[in-house]
Amino acid sequence: MLTARQGMQALPVLLTLLALCVALPTAPPARAAAARHPVVLVHGYNAGPGVWGALRADLRAAGYTDAELFSFGYDTHRSVNEVLAGRLGAYVDQVRRETGAARVDVVSHSLGSLVSRWYVKFGGGAAAVDHWISLAGPNRGTSTAWACALWDQACRDMTPGSYVVKNLNSGDETPGTVKYATFWSNCDEVVNPDDSVPLTGAANTPVGCLGHNDLLGDDATSAGVRAFLSS
Repeated sequence: MLTARQGMQALPVLLTLLALCVALPTAPPARAAAARHPVVLVHGYNAGPGVWGALRADLRAAGYTDAELFSFGYDTHRSVNEVLAGRLGAYVDQVRRETGAARVDVVSHSLGSLVSRWYVKFGGGAAAVDHWISLAGPNRGTSTAWACALWDQACRDMTPGSYVVKNLNSGDETPGTVKYATFWSNCDEVVNPDDSVPLTGAANTPVGCLGHNDLLGDDATSAGVRAFLSS
């Protein structure tokens, strides 16, 4: 037991320790993790939901569950603006109801880029989409689409100067608060010219010399997509 004298001698030491404790900086509050949105994958012309196998696997490895990954399947020979964008909008609404999410992220390939862009720009999608990504999308049209434009509406929509292309690129190419990104190849045998893919206001990433469909399974492109989705 301390005597009164010893207690008086210890008092300055205790006061000094108390002052140090008060002066020590407190740890900053932990930052909340960024909200993750369901991902809607939109395939390209003459394709189907199965093309997303590699990216879906990478997203699952990054922590996504199957309940957060959705693949929109559609008839790629229909009109982008009159039919397909509206069907995508209905699908996104369904995903939001199922998941309770206010917004989704959209990753599209090739023709899917025009379908999803029309939905975002003219179909109310700007309020429902947080991140929008185009892999090898013919965003300014592609001359190769003339090969099937005579009998196929979607091909006509992909031709340079088409009604769809002209309207998508009129005014603001990346409207609203949506975060936009494109990934494009300088060896794309389907999208010509190659620089049809990048958009003003988007994060435009060249992926090197890859074929049109190779972007779907390319590790570096997948890493770029995942990084953008987490931004």
